[in-house]
Amino acid sequence: MKVILKENIADLGYKDDIVEVKDGYGRNYLIPQGKAIIASTAALKRLAEDQKQRAHKIAKIKADAEAAAAALEGVRLTIGAKTSSKGTIFGSVNALQIAEALEKLGHMVDRKIIQIKDPVKEVGVYKAVIVFHKDVAKEIEFEVVAE
Repeated sequence: MKVILKENIADLGYKDDIVEVKDGYGRNYLIPQGKAIIASTAALKRLAEDQKQRAHKIAKIKADAEAAAAALEGVRLTIGAKTSSKGTIFGSVNALQIAEALEKLGHMVDRKIIQIKDPVKEVGVYKAVIVFHKDVAKEIEFEVVAE
């Protein structure tokens, strides 16, 4: 079943993308939750018209995303965490802690756009990806140290 996404969905696609999903997932979750609509001929025509009208707005959003990514060039974070004597963290470091550390440096980043691949459960240097736009992502390094 082909659907048009109405919002960004992790590991599936971005708003206004046309994606192929299993019938049950589309019919029982995406469409009732208002996250997608069926990609009918009329819906595809409406989508094309909307994208044509929003082209300049989309270009501005992408330019703003690129500027935000450029502002993070060379940023390296240090996040303190309570650790055991062996260096393992009590709990884990998550996107919220990275967003707070960026905010202290003057960069306002929503925690929802920060992605960490593997759980951070030990002291060390890790990488996180901040996805500002579907075409603009910035990888930053952060170091977890014992408090």
